[in-house]
Amino acid sequence: MKPSSWPNCETKLPNMLSLVALVAALSINVVSATLQIIPGSTWTAKGTNQHVQAHGGEIIQVGSTYYLIGENKLDGSSFQSINCYSSTDLVQWTFVNKLLTLQPSGELGPSRVVERPHIIYNSASSKYVMWLHIDSSSYGEAKAGVATSSSVCGDYTYLGSSQPLGHQSRDINLFKDTDGTAYLLTEDRASGLRIDKLSSDYLSVASEVYTFGSYESPAIYKSGSTYFMFASHLTGWDANDNVYTTATSLSGPWAAWKTFADSGSNTYSSQTTAVVSINGVVMYMGDRWVSSNLMRSTYVWLPLTISGTTASMSNRVNWVINPSAGTWSGGPSETSPEAEASSNTLAGGAKVVTCSGCSGSKSIGYIGGSSGGTLTFPAISSTSSTTTTIRIHYANGDKSQRYGNVIVNGVSNIIAFLPSPDGNTPGTSVLTVPLNSGSGNVIKFEAYNGGYVADIDRLMVPVS
Repeated sequence: MKPSSWPNCETKLPNMLSLVALVAALSINVVSATLQIIPGSTWTAKGTNQHVQAHGGEIIQVGSTYYLIGENKLDGSSFQSINCYSSTDLVQWTFVNKLLTLQPSGELGPSRVVERPHIIYNSASSKYVMWLHIDSSSYGEAKAGVATSSSVCGDYTYLGSSQPLGHQSRDINLFKDTDGTAYLLTEDRASGLRIDKLSSDYLSVASEVYTFGSYESPAIYKSGSTYFMFASHLTGWDANDNVYTTATSLSGPWAAWKTFADSGSNTYSSQTTAVVSINGVVMYMGDRWVSSNLMRSTYVWLPLTISGTTASMSNRVNWVINPSAGTWSGGPSETSPEAEASSNTLAGGAKVVTCSGCSGSKSIGYIGGSSGGTLTFPAISSTSSTTTTIRIHYANGDKSQRYGNVIVNGVSNIIAFLPSPDGNTPGTSVLTVPLNSGSGNVIKFEAYNGGYVADIDRLMVPVS
């Protein structure tokens, strides 16, 4: 709703050092334990204050930094840019660069389709090589394009496109084997999903390796000597039960296809875009497409269990990953302070409004805008001083994002709120901030650039 102590140091020192190390390790765990990945939520990027726009892509690690590369859908389906974001924790993302940008004409020009960017590094040429789906607005060309850069998140030089070995190419991905050989995974509607070997410089297709049936959105993950191919059925933008198959050679034979998520869940309303290893944690990356408004599309990242030749995955509202340790755990317990609670402070035009899908059927609307409405939670509790991820439940009935200045203990954070599924069904925005130990944390919602904030239902605050 719009107006919506030390004895005997010689003998005790080693033990004390061990204790210090243990305390330090525990402190690190406390700090990292509440940085959550929230599948399907609004992720606000630093540097743009917009929901992350990196669809159909994947994560690349360089040193201790992770780079997320994908399609910009902010203004619809036509090509706008290929974006790159960076993070060291996989939760807080900062916009870095547009790797390819809209050109006045040509294959990267207006009304063009440029999708599924994937990047691998060629050590011989010291180049990052990007492959991507290139097409007309009618999807009549079905080509694979190539671009290169000397840095993972730098400007890429577009080299052109072709139909690999004369075959149509739509959804694509890349796989680099342990021996350094690279492969293009590409979907030809006529002959099926293909694995093609790339040349030694990764810039062209050298030979066909294997062709499957009618599948798209491919991703290969290798566990020991077993290859896992993940893919989606052909249902357009609509999600389906994605499947996987295994082999000990890319040229087959491949096993029968099986589902890896709960049957009937449509892969938790997502489509495979990549399967990556985060220091040993296997992570599924999927897109939750909203075809009527692609800017609203979100990301479903979940831990994937690989055991022998079996892959399985469960849905989670939230989960915690420690990238440096290569571990993950389920989400923490949470408190859920309601926006309409009497202990909160409303000022300006902010007031309680009806929200049938919200907790308690109420939310706080008219935050921001001309009346300068504000909502303040004056007593948010935290069991430790830590940086934590708070889930904001909200309703936004607009077709575009709303924004809010969320001030936490005096520090401003600009948060985006995507349109919610409908005006009364809450969405979730992610707020990752430092909290102090105790119950005196203050969180205030106010206007950003004079606009209205989304209606606020409640906060979900981790208990460390």
